[in-house]
Amino acid sequence: MINRRDITVVFNIMLLLYTVTFQSACILFSTYVYLPVMRSWADRSPLHDAASQGRLLALRTLILQGHSVNVLTIDHVTPLHEACLGDHVACARALIDAGANVNASTIDGVSPLFNACTVGSVACAEILLENGAKPQSLVYCPSPIHEATSKGHHGCVEALVTWGADVDVDIPHLGTALYTACVCQELECARKLLREGANVQKGKSLDSPLHVAAEKDCTAVVKLLLDFGADINARNTEFRRPVDVAPPSSSTEGFLLLYEGTSRRLLRTIITLKLCFTKLLSISC
Repeated sequence: MINRRDITVVFNIMLLLYTVTFQSACILFSTYVYLPVMRSWADRSPLHDAASQGRLLALRTLILQGHSVNVLTIDHVTPLHEACLGDHVACARALIDAGANVNASTIDGVSPLFNACTVGSVACAEILLENGAKPQSLVYCPSPIHEATSKGHHGCVEALVTWGADVDVDIPHLGTALYTACVCQELECARKLLREGANVQKGKSLDSPLHVAAEKDCTAVVKLLLDFGADINARNTEFRRPVDVAPPSSSTEGFLLLYEGTSRRLLRTIITLKLCFTKLLSISC
């Protein structure tokens, strides 16, 4: 017959086994699940370190010793990614000359060109483009032209467009590069894109660049867009015009109201002149 003491002993043994098993499982889980995430920077090669720090001599020595220039971290970051992110032009050139993949992509879809555009390194961007880097990413990957535009790096925007990037490329969650320029209030990038032929009406869905510029109360960008023919009466998904989304009593709202009034008066003047000219022609005939 099992007494109460035996039951207690058995219970304690089972509890001990459960505790040990649970702790072992936690250790295994942390080893195989969490460690790879934590190791994203722990598995960097000496080549990654040299490239990120701009140590050209060390980089060349490692290459001569046979280190692969396309070595990957767990996140698929290459030494060329590092060189471009650090704006280390000489290191980037050395890696490319040694056979680095200029279109290498991280697990997040980031290319060396994207990194160059992030920091505004026109020199790195041009080296990459000259050596076959694609100026435009796939729709579902981070876009170099949107990145350069959002940071105000108009030199990178110019390089990308020169090498064939589509100024009207539309990323579903971002819209066009011009729309991004207006969101970030980057006047020079907006000017560069418009001069390169960007569609002044194409934004994000039915939201035009003028809508977002008005909403951000950026009068300078609003004026620029109107100079390039933006439709002041365009309607967005909520059927609102740019003047309707401008902050109340803001300088942008005042400017748009004045512009609308001037446009109407000018239109009436043109119509009147046309009618007068038509009458004069009929009388002379």
